[in-house]
Amino acid sequence: MEHPLKELLDTLAERYNTPGFISDDPVQFPRRFSEQRDAEIASLLVSTIAWGKRSMILRNAERMLAALGGEPYRFVMQGNIDAIPDCNFHRTFFGRHLRHYLRGLRLIYSRHGSLEGLARSIGAAGDPFPAWRIAEAVNAALAEANSHCALDGPNRCMPADTDGSALKRLNMALRWLVRNDGIVDLGMWSVLTPAQLFIPLDVHSGNTARAIGLLSRRQNDRRAVLELTEHLRAFKPDDPVIYDFALFGVGVNADKIWPIEEL
Repeated sequence: MEHPLKELLDTLAERYNTPGFISDDPVQFPRRFSEQRDAEIASLLVSTIAWGKRSMILRNAERMLAALGGEPYRFVMQGNIDAIPDCNFHRTFFGRHLRHYLRGLRLIYSRHGSLEGLARSIGAAGDPFPAWRIAEAVNAALAEANSHCALDGPNRCMPADTDGSALKRLNMALRWLVRNDGIVDLGMWSVLTPAQLFIPLDVHSGNTARAIGLLSRRQNDRRAVLELTEHLRAFKPDDPVIYDFALFGVGVNADKIWPIEEL
C-alpha cells in the first residue's frame, strides 16, 4: 500500500510542476537560453540572488542579466568585467560580488568549456554528494581568479563553509539543469542524473517538511538537506527533488494541506 505522505506529495508536485509555475519563478531566466553555457551561467547567477521576495528576485535578476548584455556566456568570456559598477544588484549582493563571480566563471569556462565540464572533470558523478563537490571546485576557481583583488568580506557567490551549508542556491541551479521531465526544469546536463540531486532547502520547503513530519532537524543546514532528501528518495528514488515543487509550492503559496495526524 502506498504511503499516504507519498500520495500527498505526488498530488502537490503535480499541482505545481506545471508550465504555469515558470512565470513567477526564477527558473524563467535560464529557460530563455537554448545554448547550454548561457543557461548554466544564468542558473548560477540568478540562483545566487534567489532569496527574499520573489517579485524582487525577478526584478533584480532581470537587471543583472541586462548588465551582461543579455548574453551571459559571451560576457563571461569577452566582456569588460571590471567595468561593472559597484551598484546594489540584490540586497547584500553588489557589483563587486558579481565581478568576483564572473572572474571565477571566466576561469572555469576557459579551462573546462562549461560548468558541466567542470563537474565531469572533478568526478562529481561518482561523488555521493555532487553538489558539495561542485561548490568546492567553484570556490577554488573563485579564489584563484580573484587572488589579485580579494573581497573585503564574504564573496556572496558560494558559501565559504560548503561542508555545513545546505547549498540551497546551488542545489536549485542543479535542479534546473539536471531534472529532465520537460515541464519546468531544463534537463540539459547528462553528467548527473535526477536521482543524484538534493533538495534546495529554504524556509518554505523546510517549514512544510517539518509540518508533515518529513524533517526533524530545526536548522536548514546540510544535515537537514540529507535527512529530508533521504525521506524523499524513499518515495521516488529516481527523482526525489520533484517534491521540491510540492514543499516549496505549499509554503510560498500558504496552501492548506490536511493535518499530519490524518495521514
